[in-house]
Amino acid sequence: MSDGSMNDRVRVGTVKRDTTETQIALRLTVDGQGTYQVATGLRFFDHMLELFTRHGGFDLELTCKGDLDVDQHHTVEDVGIALGEAFLEALGDKKGIMRAGYFVMPMDETLAVAAVDLSGRTAYAVESGVDVQFVGDFQTELLTDFLEGFARGAKCNVHVKTMYGRSNHHKIEAIFKALARALRGACSRDERMKELLPSTKGLL
Repeated sequence: MSDGSMNDRVRVGTVKRDTTETQIALRLTVDGQGTYQVATGLRFFDHMLELFTRHGGFDLELTCKGDLDVDQHHTVEDVGIALGEAFLEALGDKKGIMRAGYFVMPMDETLAVAAVDLSGRTAYAVESGVDVQFVGDFQTELLTDFLEGFARGAKCNVHVKTMYGRSNHHKIEAIFKALARALRGACSRDERMKELLPSTKGLL
């Protein structure tokens, strides 16, 4: 659970989210070893979540059974929401965290940047540069829905942009890797301020 300071507990978030459209069970360990067990029914999406976990140094157990016979939208968006909620729970009162982070990720010929602020406010901006409808079995316009869902669940700001690149696969992969590493920085502990909230407002 999320009571108490983050400095005296294991940072874990668990989410069970059941709707008429998706059934999701998720367990996230922020300070993990990059291990994963992911099954969403969308193999490319699974791959992105797996590399997100590895590059973030998180541990993630995730299953989602969604109405893929209708569309991919519910699965992708709801996974984003649930993952964001898990981070929100895991970080608890947020005392001592860096709060904001960014990363510039090269992926062969592609370069992407991600910046996050665990501010308690929801906002997102996405410029993926992806110009095809599908990569593998993944409907690419849903990248924005995933990131919006994550920002809503985590109550954070998420900004991602592909600076340049040729491969649409690489553009999406670079975004997921950059996001993971930006979050890794934002979630990291600042020992000098471990008892302080990283805000002058007194609330995040």
